[in-house]
Amino acid sequence: MEFEARQLKSYAEPVPIDSLSIGEVYFNVLFVDDDILIPTMQPVVFIGKNLASGDTDSLYFQDAESYREGIRFGPSATESGATFFTGSTQAVFTYERALDLLMACSLRRRERGLE
Repeated sequence: MEFEARQLKSYAEPVPIDSLSIGEVYFNVLFVDDDILIPTMQPVVFIGKNLASGDTDSLYFQDAESYREGIRFGPSATESGATFFTGSTQAVFTYERALDLLMACSLRRRERGLE
């Protein structure tokens, strides 16, 4: 199996706020270390903006598993085990941009002999 070559950028490309679509799956990519060698990736669904009273410019995401199970944001949703996130798109990526981050991480790990 061979994957096509691509030029990786030296910076992350999170989803622009105006490009988010309600109900679409995105990927939250974070690194647990300062050397950005240990990634975590979680699929999340964008569920809307300013969903709670008093919100201003708050973006809401839900874990993809509970969203696929039909659980929706509301008073009893957290009792169902669903996880909701608010915040910016700083660590939220499309699949392809998340893959770019993981491939760049793989190259850094290879350089450090961490394969």
